[in-house]
Amino acid sequence: MDRRDFLAVVCLLPAGAALAAPAAPAPAGLSLPAAINKAGRQRMLSQRTAKAWLMLVQGVLPEKAKSILAQSLHLFDQQLAELKALPAGDEVRSAWLQVEQEWGRYRPLLADIRSDAKAVWAGNEALLGATQKLTLAYEKAAGTSAGRLVNLAGRQRMLSQRMAKAYFFRQMGVNAGPAGEMLDAAVKEFAKAQEELKAAAQNTAQIKTELGLVEQQWFFFQNALSLREAADRKKASTDVATTSERILEQMDAVVGLYEKIAREG
Repeated sequence: MDRRDFLAVVCLLPAGAALAAPAAPAPAGLSLPAAINKAGRQRMLSQRTAKAWLMLVQGVLPEKAKSILAQSLHLFDQQLAELKALPAGDEVRSAWLQVEQEWGRYRPLLADIRSDAKAVWAGNEALLGATQKLTLAYEKAAGTSAGRLVNLAGRQRMLSQRMAKAYFFRQMGVNAGPAGEMLDAAVKEFAKAQEELKAAAQNTAQIKTELGLVEQQWFFFQNALSLREAADRKKASTDVATTSERILEQMDAVVGLYEKIAREG
């Protein structure tokens, strides 16, 4: 891809991307469950942006990757501003500032497919740590079991992107050993958390149905992640890219349902 075309793409928000409709501007009375959800979505976007960048570098569904990256950049900027506008205690404010700083370092790397892949690795890991602190700060402020479910389900969104990111780093041969370890750890964490979510006492019939749909996609995702033979790599990369988006979309619906329970509880 031409670098000038790439730079133009990441500055624009395309229509029609999965999870593409950015959240509406935050109302003044945004609830703590909604804040947990938004902060958790920032955590996911730290990984999704890296995944999309890696897809572009490796030529995996490039048009889809451009759409995902541009939409993710826009959404992160928007939600960062929304969270800043919320009244917050010292712990939340400190965590927000750290997210802003890490985002300022990481975001420029995504504007060029010639950026150092190891710098992209380090930048998105630092941003993940900062967004995790922010999400936990909001969960602590809420102090409810329902708030914890919003965070746990939200973390599954992040793990769907983290697994794909680790897969593409390993495919690229960048930090291949650590990427393999990251992938294995994320697979185990995702599977364990799914069992906890399925057992939650707060689950409604709709949540159970949505979690069942996640399970179906999880089966396909694990199959794609396990394909290692050279002949399978192109298909596997495409499957990892598309299935990670499907799981993300499905888990986002689950998070929204838990957020509703937390608001009404």
